[in-house]
Amino acid sequence: MNLFRKGSIGRKIPGYYDFILATLLFFSLLALPVSADELHCGIDRLEESECRELSGLKVGLITNAAGVSRKGEANYALMLRSGVRLKFLMAPEHGFSADLEAGKKVGSTVVADTLPVFSLYGASKIPDIRQLKQIDLLVFDLQDIGTRCYTYISTMKNAMEACEEAGIAFMVLDRPNPIAPLLPAGFMLEPGHESFVGAVDIPFIHSLTVGEIALLLKDRRYHKLDLRVIPMQGYRRERFADEYPGFTFRAPSPNIKTVDTAIIYPATVFLEATTVSEGRGTDDPFMQFGAPFIKSRELADALKGYNLPGVSFEPVVFKPRSNKFDGKLCHGLKLSLTERKAFNPFMTATALLLELQRLYPDKIGLDKRGEFFDKLAGNSLFREMIKKQFPLEKIMEESRRQVVQFKRSNHSWPTLYQ
Repeated sequence: MNLFRKGSIGRKIPGYYDFILATLLFFSLLALPVSADELHCGIDRLEESECRELSGLKVGLITNAAGVSRKGEANYALMLRSGVRLKFLMAPEHGFSADLEAGKKVGSTVVADTLPVFSLYGASKIPDIRQLKQIDLLVFDLQDIGTRCYTYISTMKNAMEACEEAGIAFMVLDRPNPIAPLLPAGFMLEPGHESFVGAVDIPFIHSLTVGEIALLLKDRRYHKLDLRVIPMQGYRRERFADEYPGFTFRAPSPNIKTVDTAIIYPATVFLEATTVSEGRGTDDPFMQFGAPFIKSRELADALKGYNLPGVSFEPVVFKPRSNKFDGKLCHGLKLSLTERKAFNPFMTATALLLELQRLYPDKIGLDKRGEFFDKLAGNSLFREMIKKQFPLEKIMEESRRQVVQFKRSNHSWPTLYQ
């Protein structure tokens, strides 16, 4: 298990002794008995230790309704029951209830009658330093979905930066990457394209957990931050999140209802930056897409020529109840997974975009929201290659090159799991 830089010595690494203490905590948690087949997330490990890692500390918590223990108990309720001095909660995009549509501003609220919930997706996306100075430790417990443009890792990055500035500790309660078996893919984030849908320079499909991303961020940027990660036990990268006995994947946002949706999401999310509906406002968001101008059979026949692995396409007609083409009839395709581990979301996304651009160049609006598309992709190269109709393999070759470069340049940063 690669927890230390090779050849490192204490005086050369800022925050080295904090890291040593976090590592000792990591191994002490591993010593707690857990069945090899069971997945215990960070919140479960915290419960097993009776929250001793939070004893005597004033605590804040970034979470939402998906932040529950293996037994289904809300993380904040578990902490309060264990005597933790929990002062407030903070909620990301989609709100504490995880039911607000993407991009909708989140207001503050109250849970458990008196516990305030401050918004991290309202007037500001950064924790208030004045609020942070009222606590000793800020805990992060959100379920990510394994794609860089999903904003919860952006929220974590902002929180880590704010905690370093405030001089308080930051703790991540790790949770599974639900699509971990899918290999890293997509383009890297280029300087100048950073945004809230692309804040961390990792592959578009990254295969990392939030705990591992936090370690990477500390290693690169936040050397003075007192970072503490509570790792999972029983986590296996070769398993999708719904393949663990007794573990329930809970929707972290209104349109990611299942693990299958999380798997397909990176294949269709780029459509957000086009005139094509990505299925929002229907019963199968991201699992289907369409527009009034699409000829379903024509598009399906074109995609067959790519022999895309692990997925099939069927013509579909739907009428969104909100978002793009609200109340209008859309023709498109529905994606079905035929073999999860063979599925390549980025290859599928690329093939979809190539054919939509070829068949409907004046209608899909690839340049109309080009800036947003480039933020999702991490650079402008992907959009330019689609517009110029580069062969699929050439685009995939460039993606692989960028991912390999990322792995080479980050081979020694601390990771939590094999």
